Amino acid sequence: MSLEIFGFRALWSPFFFLFVLLILVGYYMLTIKYRSRFKHSEPLTRRQGVYFTIGMVVLYVIKGSPVDLMGHLMFYAHMIQMAILYLVVPPLVIMGIPQWVWRSAIHAKWIKPFFKFFTKPLIALILFNGIFSIYHIPDVFDIVKTDMMLHTVYTTLLFLLATFMWWPIVNELPEMDNLGGLKKVGYVFANGVLLTPACALIIFADNPMYNTYSDPNAWAQALQLCVPSTTLASLNLSGPEMFNSMSLIHDQQLGGVIMKIIQEIVYGIVLAQIFFAWYKKEQEPTAIEKEHMLNPQPIK
Repeated sequence: MSLEIFGFRALWSPFFFLFVLLILVGYYMLTIKYRSRFKHSEPLTRRQGVYFTIGMVVLYVIKGSPVDLMGHLMFYAHMIQMAILYLVVPPLVIMGIPQWVWRSAIHAKWIKPFFKFFTKPLIALILFNGIFSIYHIPDVFDIVKTDMMLHTVYTTLLFLLATFMWWPIVNELPEMDNLGGLKKVGYVFANGVLLTPACALIIFADNPMYNTYSDPNAWAQALQLCVPSTTLASLNLSGPEMFNSMSLIHDQQLGGVIMKIIQEIVYGIVLAQIFFAWYKKEQEPTAIEKEHMLNPQPIK
């Protein structure tokens, strides 16, 4: 059955589109038009603008396009959404925001201690992976997926924790780059290990775990998060099988596999960048070597 039956608002989330557009406009107004009003500001680089713009486009695609609706119809689409939202968008946003903006924000009196604590590597690792794993406990998942306010709060919290989790390895502030190359490698591997139990629970379950994808009543209730209730009332829906040819258990297993694959791809790219930066730094001459090159001693 076609997704068109749910209407334009459910498919394209126009209000969320305006929200993302306002963020993007505000970003360029701050970093270009009004940059001169801020002390120690620096010109926006093309790289930063590209990263942030891609991050916002991906955010809308994941949370505002038909992908969001599909995430309520099929579990595997939901896991694609989760993986991109928490493993791809946060590092793009972090690298896209200029250093002077980050300094102005995180050095504010009431933000600095909060930010410093939650971006400590061990704290960031445990909190993000722990809250993410708790979210996928069946009872918790079904409650969150059927309550608009709770769903908004939980997903926003996860995004914030994902940003904290990515900060130690992708932030470009020299004074906050506290992890060496080897520690960053270990940090990435630890992230992969801590996320594995949640994926394994989903992949190797013998039965469908989530009522919001198996019980027609819970499924219809969860749909109200993205489809207007008036539209749902006019439709004759029996359950998710109307939109998914796979069995519920296969849909669930595919979701777990996709989540793990996306995680491995993203972490693999990050590891490659860490190794490259580490190697490049190791090849740079030391201060003594630079001094010797600038002032070579005569041969006696």
